[in-house]
Amino acid sequence: MAGSYEDRDGKIWLDGQLVEWRDAQVHILTHAMHYASSVFEGERCYEGKIFKSREHSKRLIKSGQLIDFEIPYTVDEIEAAKQAALDANGLKDAYVRAVAWRGAGNDMGVASRGNPVRMAVAVWAWGNYYGDAKMKGAKLDIAKWRRPDPATAPSQAKAAGLYMIATMSKHAAEDKGCSDAMMFDYRGYVAEATGANIFFVKDGEVHTPTPDAFLNGITRQTVIDMLKEKGIKVNERHITPEELESFEQCWLTGTAAEVTPVGQIGDYNFEVGALTRDISESYEKLVRN
Repeated sequence: MAGSYEDRDGKIWLDGQLVEWRDAQVHILTHAMHYASSVFEGERCYEGKIFKSREHSKRLIKSGQLIDFEIPYTVDEIEAAKQAALDANGLKDAYVRAVAWRGAGNDMGVASRGNPVRMAVAVWAWGNYYGDAKMKGAKLDIAKWRRPDPATAPSQAKAAGLYMIATMSKHAAEDKGCSDAMMFDYRGYVAEATGANIFFVKDGEVHTPTPDAFLNGITRQTVIDMLKEKGIKVNERHITPEELESFEQCWLTGTAAEVTPVGQIGDYNFEVGALTRDISESYEKLVRN
């Protein structure tokens, strides 16, 4: 599938029914478009099975609650919607995007409790998020924007509004020939990439930032469990910028990113080492198990 995302063949699940891809539209006064009252999930389907699908559906509902709305579907109903979208498009290996938002209604200001909450599921074929970086290691910029204090935004919600600074940071990185950008948190600690969590290796141990100011990703949690099962010590802690030069390996995790090696962050270089390759390969096997 190629071309503009608004002009494709296929079906999208929208508010309880399958509609033609090009007809899945919302009104210009949709509240989410003006005030970012939207949450979403990114998931991957491998050989007909969405990896950790129910965990994603539960998080979608929780994200809605964190930004003050209730999604009018149960986990089972969301699961059925995702399967219906996959079946309607004849896809067994696909990216799955479930999204819920406050639509157009009686309110068109900051408050929007009178507006309906809507939901959609779209699916499409999607390869490596970072292209050939999956094999040779991604090159990352260091973003000027920081992940906000959790007292100013619900950091554990996968909410559209929290990605604004991620978009700007990724654009700036691409302008420099990079695949992505690493972001610090509001205190200056290493946080994550624009849409993926980050891991480092030093002396046989793994170090990853404590997710107290950014989303604790499902793939992140999966990889930590994998590492522990392999007997590898995982240190979840605050990581300072000065430590970057001491790390030997680095990788990113996320549903779209899967496990992607990192070869460079700013002026710091990393090897795509044995542990990075092992975790990447082990994850590939796990999602298809």
